[in-house]
Amino acid sequence: MAKKLSIEESFEQLDTIIGSLQQGDLSLEESFQKYEEGMKLIKHCSDTIDKVEKKLEIIEQEETEG
Repeated sequence: MAKKLSIEESFEQLDTIIGSLQQGDLSLEESFQKYEEGMKLIKHCSDTIDKVEKKLEIIEQEETEG
């Protein structure tokens, strides 16, 4: 993941990784590399969603206070 991916791009890459793993024609080493790449993408997605949730909480709090 050299460049910063949008969450949509991350999900697209995850979908591609899942498809290649489900085909079952990868070697064990290739499967592990795909798995590792997928886990990094999942972490990126999770971190991005967490940031958005925190921003929404701040906005909601400001609205109730203001």
